[in-house]
Amino acid sequence: MRCPFCAHDDSQVKDSRPTEDNTSIRRRRQCSSCGARFTTFERVQLREVSVVKSGDRREAFDRGKLEQSVSLACRKRGVDQERIDQLVSGIQRQVETAGDAEVPSSRIGEMVMNGLRQIDSVAYIRFASVYRDFSEAKDFEEFASTVQEAAQDGAS
Repeated sequence: MRCPFCAHDDSQVKDSRPTEDNTSIRRRRQCSSCGARFTTFERVQLREVSVVKSGDRREAFDRGKLEQSVSLACRKRGVDQERIDQLVSGIQRQVETAGDAEVPSSRIGEMVMNGLRQIDSVAYIRFASVYRDFSEAKDFEEFASTVQEAAQDGAS
């Protein structure tokens, strides 16, 4: 593992343990050159999956990109990072175990929206505004009212 501080390509594992959700291994490492310590995470990848974007473009599924989108929607909302990790890990697991070599980006977007709906309504609306390409304030109002109605129906 390359050191992020000095770019030396040899480091020693000092400690390994599973993460709280048991979806990855957390490793504390020490660079044999500069002595700096850093943490890495090792996750299981079941298969290579391509995401089919608009215009039939294809790119490899990128967990980091998914996590960044969800984190951005949840920014300043008081949603624990652990909760975000659980959502992203769940979506990644669904995508990799579905058995398809390609998955439409729209399916991933719907999975994110379903997960965010249960975590935080504001994060859900934020993500939906980008995903569904809201162009006017009216679009926000209409979507927010449907979210509010659904919340009231669920509370009844």
